Amino acid sequence: MSDILVPQLGESVVEARVAKWLKHEGDRVETGEPVVELETDKIDLEVGASHAGVLSSIRQREGADVKVGEVLAVITDGAGPSRAPAAPVPAAAQPAPAAVLEPPPPPPVPATPPIAREPEATPSAATRRSDRREERVRMSKRRATIARRLVEAQRTAAMLTTFNEIDMTVVMGLRKKRKEAFEKEYGVGLGLMSFFVKAAVAALRAFPQLNAEIQGDEIVYKHYFDIGIAVGAEGGLVVPVLRNADQMSFAQIEAAIRGFAARAEKNALTLDDLMGGTFTITNGGVFGSLMSTPILNPPQVGILGLHKIQDRAVPVNGQVLIRPMMYVALSYDHRLVDGREAVQFLVRIKDLVEDPANLLLVT
Repeated sequence: MSDILVPQLGESVVEARVAKWLKHEGDRVETGEPVVELETDKIDLEVGASHAGVLSSIRQREGADVKVGEVLAVITDGAGPSRAPAAPVPAAAQPAPAAVLEPPPPPPVPATPPIAREPEATPSAATRRSDRREERVRMSKRRATIARRLVEAQRTAAMLTTFNEIDMTVVMGLRKKRKEAFEKEYGVGLGLMSFFVKAAVAALRAFPQLNAEIQGDEIVYKHYFDIGIAVGAEGGLVVPVLRNADQMSFAQIEAAIRGFAARAEKNALTLDDLMGGTFTITNGGVFGSLMSTPILNPPQVGILGLHKIQDRAVPVNGQVLIRPMMYVALSYDHRLVDGREAVQFLVRIKDLVEDPANLLLVT
């Protein structure tokens, strides 16, 4: 006999919810065969049988919250219950058909005039049934954790946001010019996010407070650059992390981000994909957002928000021209980052993206 336990779920993840049992009590299971799905605040995962046998007892029902190390079910040795096919039920004997006699013809019935009926009343608008249903659904672990962390971020951090705008003319022209050659050489399209990741790394080097975190009365400066990329998933926003983003090429960044998006859509991100991160970039522009205030991803002290590119009239060298412009936002923890540094950080992002050739010199 052996127990199926809630496995280690990764750094800072200590609780899960039983989402779905894939096997039932009495079922035969093989070693490693998926038995139950668990839902955590970061990912969903399957737990396999610890060894072959019969799933004799399920200890935690669907919807139960469980902690690491708790017993989910018990497996005993032996074969599962045999289910012999039911014997066929013999068809009931059919009685012999009785002789059918022709009925006598019916006598003629005198015709009667039709009875006049009053029209039925149509229900008024007041009596019509309206659909005013309500539905109560329990929050998923991920949604509940997102809600808790967002409230916690606003309660514990002195969060402020500064805004700027970026002229995307050069980047968009470069992408158009290099699109086919880049994809042919690297097998991935040249998107916008790689430019902002490179610019963010350069700006973080210049303003290391934004790549740090507060632990008690100490500041922990990170001398590495793990950039979180916010990705929309069915159960809520997730933030997979580009490890050592400063060492990645444009093509590697683009390939990694596309991989994150594909795995998020299939709910296949791993805990390792989501752990850590020193700074986050989120792009509401893919959903049409023109401007927003991103919320910090604790314990990080900075998050860069990108938005929709929109043609606007802007002054350029004494002329008013139509240019593709993007509003950008930096939310920061004022406990560690001063307003001057935050503004300069965002200006640094603007300068690097508007003149992307400089990215080759600073990263």
